[in-house]
Amino acid sequence: MPTPSKLLILVGTMTGTADYVAQAIELDCADLIGSIEVRKMDGLDTSVFDEDALYVICTSTYGSGDVPDNAQALYASLDAQPRFLGHVRYGLIALGDSAQYPNTFANGGRLFDARLADLGAVRLGEPLVLDAFTVDDPEAAGMAWCREWLPQALAATA
Repeated sequence: MPTPSKLLILVGTMTGTADYVAQAIELDCADLIGSIEVRKMDGLDTSVFDEDALYVICTSTYGSGDVPDNAQALYASLDAQPRFLGHVRYGLIALGDSAQYPNTFANGGRLFDARLADLGAVRLGEPLVLDAFTVDDPEAAGMAWCREWLPQALAATA
C-alpha cells in the first residue's frame, strides 16, 4: 500500500467544536502531508472510504452517548452497507464532557472506532480524547496531537 498523500478529516459535530479542531489541524499541519481536507460527515456513506487517504475521525458525542446528528447517516451506513475496510487507516479524535456526561463520555468516537475496527479498518496510534471539562483549548490540543500522530501514521503506512 503506497503512503497516502492526503489526510481526510471527517467531522461529526453539533456545536462546532469538532469542526474547529479539524480546521486548526488543517491549517497547522499542512506542512506534514501533501493535502489536508476537512469534510463534515453530512450525507456521507461508506463510499467516503474509497478515497486514497489517511483518515481522522473527529467527532463529538451527543445526547445519551450517540454520534452527532450530522454523523448519523455515515454511522448507519457502516451497519446498513457493511463491507471490508481493511485498506482504511485512521486516527481518532473523540470529544465529550466528562462532568455532564460521565457514563457516555466521548462515546461518539468510541462508537465509530469500534464499528470501523469490526469492518477491518486499522486505527493508528492512540486516540485523542478531548474533555470539555478539563481542556481549555481543544484546537491547540488537536494540533499538538496531529503533529505527533501524523508522521507516525505516515511511517506506519509506508
